[in-house]
Amino acid sequence: MKFALDSGNTAWMLTASALVLLMTPGLAFFYGGMVRGKSVLNMMMMSFSAMGVVGLVWVLWGYSGAFGPDVGGGVLGNPGKFFGLNGMTDAQSLMAAAGVPALVGVAFQATFAIITVALISGAIADRTKFSTWLIFTGIWVTLVYMPVAHWVWSGVGLLGPTGITKSLSTPIDFAGGTVVHINAGIAGLALALVIGRRKGFARDPMRPHNLPFVMLGAALLWFGWFGFNAGSEFAADGVAGRAWLNTMVATCVAMLTWLLTEKLRDGKATSLGAASGVVAGLVAITPAAAAVDTFGAIALGAAAGVLCALAIGLKYKYGYDDSLDVVGVHVVGGLTGTLLIGLFATNKNSAFLPTGAHAGLFYGGGFTQLGTQTIAALVVLVYSFVMTLLIGAILKATIGFRVGEEDEVSGIDLATHGETAYEALGARMTTAEVKA
Repeated sequence: MKFALDSGNTAWMLTASALVLLMTPGLAFFYGGMVRGKSVLNMMMMSFSAMGVVGLVWVLWGYSGAFGPDVGGGVLGNPGKFFGLNGMTDAQSLMAAAGVPALVGVAFQATFAIITVALISGAIADRTKFSTWLIFTGIWVTLVYMPVAHWVWSGVGLLGPTGITKSLSTPIDFAGGTVVHINAGIAGLALALVIGRRKGFARDPMRPHNLPFVMLGAALLWFGWFGFNAGSEFAADGVAGRAWLNTMVATCVAMLTWLLTEKLRDGKATSLGAASGVVAGLVAITPAAAAVDTFGAIALGAAAGVLCALAIGLKYKYGYDDSLDVVGVHVVGGLTGTLLIGLFATNKNSAFLPTGAHAGLFYGGGFTQLGTQTIAALVVLVYSFVMTLLIGAILKATIGFRVGEEDEVSGIDLATHGETAYEALGARMTTAEVKA
């Protein structure tokens, strides 16, 4: 295949890559504001460190393992084929058809891998050893994210056009409902189970310490998400425009329905609810961004706002400590968007269906696409949960995954990083700690 550079598409994809990278610092503010003041720095560091570890892994073997030539019957790409990005040509670019160079495709996909890992950290806030988190990050992106990305997005993977659902239809995941959100959310649940509950969970108040941080983080996430979803078209065209518009509409509706749910349930519509509703809408529309029309986007947003607002209470019912509601928002929101594609998918009104995909039930396509979406979601749920459980259990048994009880209670920021976010917290150090 001969490569012809398209400077317009390339400029858009460089911009989209920068927007998606901004989402991880945005997530740091979002998560950082939701934890208690004594652990805000550690929480933010977990997102920033994910950028460091995953960024390095991705250019060495990550991209090649996800998007290199298939070596395992659709299970994995060849991690050594483009090791260190050597030997790549623009004709082999993931975005070659859009005239975007190979290295730009690597950069764009790196930002997805980074934020997927960072999302997991919200489930294990306030109690995780930072050194173990760094090691987990490198292992997880290699053993879990790389294969799932290959299955869904490589074009030759298990959940692609030639994969296990080929007798039904092609699964639709435009920008990461399975690869990013279901994957990270269920991994967060697995780690939360391995590490255990925070001291005082469901007994002591664990309120967000800085709601303006949460609102700022949600705003940055929303801004960056336009690169996340519209950028997944790989071109500056009408499909990207549909993805951009759906991203705005679904998110607006999800915020409103979350607030309505709060008002009816609790009597108050909160700023935390508004920020959480924004993220729920963004998560739900991600896999469907280009595959639904305006009414589909409204329906997805409405469903996500209500379902995610209700789901965050499940941790108290079932006793798992998902600290910052990664399961309630990303698993439930990701499933909502992924499955509702089976009802609302269409190729009309500038919406786009990939080759082999069917329209949804409400647009004359029957139940076929819904069945395909369900299979894809279940495969990712099971694989990510089991693998993350194994990785977490091994790390817990060998080097430990949790800080000591005293450090957890007194403040993980000071114990782990030797600093605090606020002077008043630093002033609580004992004389012995100051001398040390």
